[in-house]
Amino acid sequence: MTAATTDVSRVTGRSGATGTGRGLRGAGTGLGVGLATLYLSLIVLIPLAAVVWQSATPGPGQFWRAVTTPETVAALTLTVVAALVVVAVNVVTGTLIAWVLVRDSFPGQRVVDALIDMPFALPTIVAGLVLLSLYGPASPVGIDLAYQRAGVVVALLFVTLPFVVRTVQPVLHELDAEMEEAAASLGARPVTIFRRIVLPNLFPAIAAGAALSFARAISEFGATVLISGTCRSRRRWPRSTSTARSRATTWRAPPRSPRCCSRSRCWCWSA
Repeated sequence: MTAATTDVSRVTGRSGATGTGRGLRGAGTGLGVGLATLYLSLIVLIPLAAVVWQSATPGPGQFWRAVTTPETVAALTLTVVAALVVVAVNVVTGTLIAWVLVRDSFPGQRVVDALIDMPFALPTIVAGLVLLSLYGPASPVGIDLAYQRAGVVVALLFVTLPFVVRTVQPVLHELDAEMEEAAASLGARPVTIFRRIVLPNLFPAIAAGAALSFARAISEFGATVLISGTCRSRRRWPRSTSTARSRATTWRAPPRSPRCCSRSRCWCWSA
């Protein structure tokens, strides 16, 4: 009887301890969720809600008129097209760079691996200054991309370079080489091995890196504002009115009159 009572008390004590542990875990989980929700609300949700509320205050008609103006449509078109071009280039070059860094060995590999993260550490406005100095009107390499769409794409390529590389690298590190060796032993060609074995394993990482690149390219401003300029479309003022002459006297063309396009106000200069 005493032994049975002791066993029951032991079981009861363990059950009570288990229940207490579950209660503590539940309380800790609830506290963590509450703190995370409060933090996200203060940092993300409330500012976004304020932006949406402020934009919707004039009414949907005013909002639609604002987003359908020629300047806005041109800016959105240039931004989206440039972002898609950047994503396509990053998918190919980023995967290639990650493959070289993981599968190959060459002098200076650690330096190249560290340079991949430079766009993360470098302020975007500094990146814009560097690109403008390198590919501007006084380019030391003889390539002038300032105030052109190509300059916008180059600036976005610079700031979005690490995303695909850093998402593909860990997957390549963890990829089992025995599958590739088995396929090669069965007579598969390198292209077939990459297409049937490597690429399916890399596809989720490539898609994640492409999504990150697109999001960064859509939101980037600092690196593009300098190399793209802030000019709008070149106006052809009528020459028969005094108003046109007064406008012509107050308006000044930029020093470079060919194509000049801005990502923020992306009308392009025309002859």
